[in-house]
Amino acid sequence: MSPCVSSHLCLLVLPVMSLLLLFSPIGWSYDGLTPGCHLYPFNVTIRSDRRGTCKGTHLVYACVGYCESSAFPSRYSVLVASNFTHNITSASRCCTISKDAKVKVRLDCPRGRHHDEIEILTARACRCDMCRRSRY
Repeated sequence: MSPCVSSHLCLLVLPVMSLLLLFSPIGWSYDGLTPGCHLYPFNVTIRSDRRGTCKGTHLVYACVGYCESSAFPSRYSVLVASNFTHNITSASRCCTISKDAKVKVRLDCPRGRHHDEIEILTARACRCDMCRRSRY
């Protein structure tokens, strides 16, 4: 390809790349789009039965996002102990709840019948921590 053709191609590609960067979500202020582990709000609806005779809605929080993890060649001692089958060691971290709280959800019933309250858990803070199967 001649230098003239490639320079013209560059002149066409630069404005397109500038527009892509201008409209990319990197500049958005919403926390859910930034890297890491964050609180994420959502509404939960609790029903007393399948028909939803009594129901209530409440805003709760979950932890969403990602955390840095790594993998590297295992040490020689690990290789020997595993009979040379464990040749990669990983250090995984997961986005998880570090603080939680109980919130009461009021269940409203039709025609002014009884009003029940149910306690559920919501996340109050999140952090990257060692991944554990029992948590998920």
